[in-house]
Amino acid sequence: MDNFDQLAAPGYPIFLGSEFTHPKPDDAFFHVLPVPYEHSVSYGGGTADGPAAILGASWQLESWDGKSNPSKKGIYTHPPVDVDAEPSQVIDNIAQATQAIVEQGHFPIALGGEHTVTYGVIKGLMAAGITDIGVVQIDAHADLREAYEGNPYSHASVMKRIADEDIPIFQLGIRALCEEEIATRKVFDIAHMDADILVPRDIKTIDLPDDFPENVFFTIDVDGIDPSIFPSTGTPVPGGLGWYQTLSLFESVAKQCNIIGFDIMEFAPIKGFHCYEFSAALLSYKMMGIVARNKRKAWIQHQHNNQILIYSAN
Repeated sequence: MDNFDQLAAPGYPIFLGSEFTHPKPDDAFFHVLPVPYEHSVSYGGGTADGPAAILGASWQLESWDGKSNPSKKGIYTHPPVDVDAEPSQVIDNIAQATQAIVEQGHFPIALGGEHTVTYGVIKGLMAAGITDIGVVQIDAHADLREAYEGNPYSHASVMKRIADEDIPIFQLGIRALCEEEIATRKVFDIAHMDADILVPRDIKTIDLPDDFPENVFFTIDVDGIDPSIFPSTGTPVPGGLGWYQTLSLFESVAKQCNIIGFDIMEFAPIKGFHCYEFSAALLSYKMMGIVARNKRKAWIQHQHNNQILIYSAN
């Protein structure tokens, strides 16, 4: 279906626009931010096309996610972030867009784009006054290199940039990392449960460390999920997480802490294979449902410009 009658920008349908009229920004809890950034992908390309493909596929979703209707919370889709700039400027653009969403009391959901995008989102959360943040990462790769091919803003370095901000990280599903990254894990005391533990034992819940921050941003690189489900990514690695396992791990974190946003990164659509686009859209929507069902009361407070902002999933 290519006849979209509700667009956030040319070529960018609103999320789930087949089911509702695009709400005003203030009337929506969930704010979807497309970020078609692709600069440092090091194998297969196509992540720049990911956000538009996910948004288009979302028109095939049912509003009922199997347990609830997350769209009742309101879903607003932003125009894509301007990514036609140098990496540092793109990161600033992402940060500014995220900051604006958060300061207005909404829940940010970024659709990438390469994984570098996540660093911009984290900078935006911090700029909005949320300083006590932890990041939980599902990924095939540790992304902890100081730089890759001379680029400190490479998608292979995004978690190192976040660690440099003194933000605790919990990594899930990693199965491709180098000796430098192993050393970095030790230096920054990065918690992890890698794929060789999670997958054979079909582990679906985790316990975050006692000292892990209450406010958690959850980032998913789709290559963390097994390529039998998502071959549509630039650097697929066999032995990844299952579909229900991924959702269960996300929900286990949501039950322990305040999810303050999430993203779906590194999706690279494969022409003619709509299943993968649909799966990425469904993953996004099911994660919205988990957030909505687990955060029914006011769930995060933070101070910005001497004001206390309260987010609520109600």
